[in-house]
Amino acid sequence: MYEQSLYKIIEPVKKTTISRLNKGKKWGRGYNKEHDIVVIGDTGQIGDIYEIQGLKIALPKPPKDVYSNDSKKWAQLEKPDILKKIKTIFDWKAYPEEQKDQWHDYIDEEFNRRDGGFWFNNNGKPTYITGTHYMYLQWSKIDVGAPDFREANRLFFIFWEACKVDTRCYGMCYLKNRRSGFSFMSSAETVNLATISSDSRYGILSKSGADAKKMFTDKVVPISINYPFFFKPIQDGMDRPKSELAYRVPASKFTRKKIDTNEKLEEIKGLDTTIDWKNTGDNSYDGEKLSLLVHDESGKWERPDNILNNWRVTKTCLRLGSRIIGKCMMGSTSNALDKGGDNFKKLYNDSDVARRNRNGQTKSGLYSLFIPMEWNFEGFIDKYGQPVFNSPDNDVHGPDGELIDIGVVDHWQNEVDGLKDDQDGLNEFYRQFPRTTEHAFRDETKNSIFNLVKIYEQIDYNEGISSSAVLTTGNFQWLNGVKDTIVTFNPNPNGRFKISWAPNAELQNRVILKNGIKYPGNEHMGAFGCDSYDISGTVDGRGSNGSLHGLTKFSMEDSPANTFFLEYIARPQTAEMFFEDILMACVFYGMPILAENNKPRLLYYFRRRGYRGFSMNRPDKAWNKLSVTEKEIGGIPNSSEDIKQAHAAAIEMYINEHVGELGDGYGDMYFNETLNDWAKFDINKRTKHDASISSGLAIMACNRHLYRPNKEKKKEPLNISVSKYSNDGYTSKIIKN
Repeated sequence: MYEQSLYKIIEPVKKTTISRLNKGKKWGRGYNKEHDIVVIGDTGQIGDIYEIQGLKIALPKPPKDVYSNDSKKWAQLEKPDILKKIKTIFDWKAYPEEQKDQWHDYIDEEFNRRDGGFWFNNNGKPTYITGTHYMYLQWSKIDVGAPDFREANRLFFIFWEACKVDTRCYGMCYLKNRRSGFSFMSSAETVNLATISSDSRYGILSKSGADAKKMFTDKVVPISINYPFFFKPIQDGMDRPKSELAYRVPASKFTRKKIDTNEKLEEIKGLDTTIDWKNTGDNSYDGEKLSLLVHDESGKWERPDNILNNWRVTKTCLRLGSRIIGKCMMGSTSNALDKGGDNFKKLYNDSDVARRNRNGQTKSGLYSLFIPMEWNFEGFIDKYGQPVFNSPDNDVHGPDGELIDIGVVDHWQNEVDGLKDDQDGLNEFYRQFPRTTEHAFRDETKNSIFNLVKIYEQIDYNEGISSSAVLTTGNFQWLNGVKDTIVTFNPNPNGRFKISWAPNAELQNRVILKNGIKYPGNEHMGAFGCDSYDISGTVDGRGSNGSLHGLTKFSMEDSPANTFFLEYIARPQTAEMFFEDILMACVFYGMPILAENNKPRLLYYFRRRGYRGFSMNRPDKAWNKLSVTEKEIGGIPNSSEDIKQAHAAAIEMYINEHVGELGDGYGDMYFNETLNDWAKFDINKRTKHDASISSGLAIMACNRHLYRPNKEKKKEPLNISVSKYSNDGYTSKIIKN
């Protein structure tokens, strides 16, 4: 059975605290630093607290009376026919005064729902939607008419509301599946905000100028046109503009008070608010001041355009000094990595709410959100807006009344199984309809030198078993902080190491001392490979990571055979911290290390601390053929073409024998970051692939007998002479030369 993990209801605040502050209506809207939650309501009271992709969001407390209708599900609330005929405030002004009063309460209530959201009973359950979501469902016209209520969209708008009210946040970076409705939802939000704001500018970008224009003309403008008169300001220019939508008279003025007093329109100041679009480019909207930037199809910016460069520019359009004055609504599926997907992937990863700087902001300033395809796949959403994950036992119908007799997970898997023999087609399907972020950023297969089928089989298997449950994240430390004693492993979700196996206590910290030099005591069990670095910092602050991998051999000890058990891909603040991390891992496991010696500081660090015995010599040369430096510190160069080829062949060998489907199950390679690095590995650009370098060296270290040089032997020619005999007479006689 499928178990959803998109969100969960949590209790990070004591119930007594919630009750006490609710009583006094003291919950302020925005980020609450004391309890680390984002409050999205303005009633001063909170209810359930959702955690969506690491962001803790407090919903408003449900009211005593929750709206319900006969269908027990969402349906657009009835719109008075008489008000449908009133298109502008001018029409309202001409309406008989004695008939206006009956609609004042209705108009006021719509403004309240727009501001504070709406509660309704959905299949008997009180359900909250934000004001933005309400405006989308109730008042926005899309290509099929009125939008359907979907639980996935409810969670999307709740997350977006948290992004809006959190003063630390620049907006969202939404990784989506195809046909999820993002373009319409972001267009609806653009119109919603623009019609209640003054002296503001709202911008639209897409993968091309033509796409941005199409979004503006086909989505933004129709939604604006179909707003009711009490929400819609008077606009300048054409009814259906092509490049800019300009609002002159503010909708916020059309409240009951203004309607009652019948104030002259000529005395109302214009909004001076515009919505427009720009051609795609790194410097689009450079120098502008924006209240909202909609970034559609941001994972599809192809060269020479670069979404990372554009975001660095447009981010400044959303702030004044340190104060964030605008938000970005970014969403997209991902292209293949070399067609814009790689830059979007970096931006998405830099938006992880769990990784913040000291100002409380993510690296990008955005908050990342991924909604798996099974939540929002057309044809597998029931009439209550809930996704049908598993094949139902009873009849389930969609909003259109059609029967849903198979679950979306089974349907998706059937599609995947049908594409097993078409790897590029399968990867494209994964990118369009991802169930994991690994699927969303799946690359093309044509450029890989390794067996991508097996690599992706392993990645999918890891995702299916939730490899995070197999892996433990943490750090190594010297016992009581005393170096060169006993190393311990301490689990820590923010740690730099990921391990899948640790040796028994009696096998840990096995170090052998010979002539004052320390040697590994578990050399027969496995070895490490390391891609090191020498310089703590770089000019651009984006130096490559240091990388370490541990691999077991086949041995009689209690350990998994031929299994990668450790992954370390990090760049601590100083190179010395990195060196100490590597040293502690080697000591804890009691295994040697094969490292590149063209960046020798790590190996000199080992030697200086007395651990020269842990540093393996290059396996392809005999001792008397090593250079003076190689004899001093060990290691292997990476410059030789023979070494490069041997290194790549080692990874290829391991993948073919131990990764993916193996006939009797799947491989034990649980580190998806390394698997993805193998998938992208370019032998001519090895410096970009830290994980591949270190993992390949670990394989070579564990199979060093394969690289042992053959001793040259001088072969003396055999002196074989054949004697000849004369058989004349009765006795054979040898013939002498």
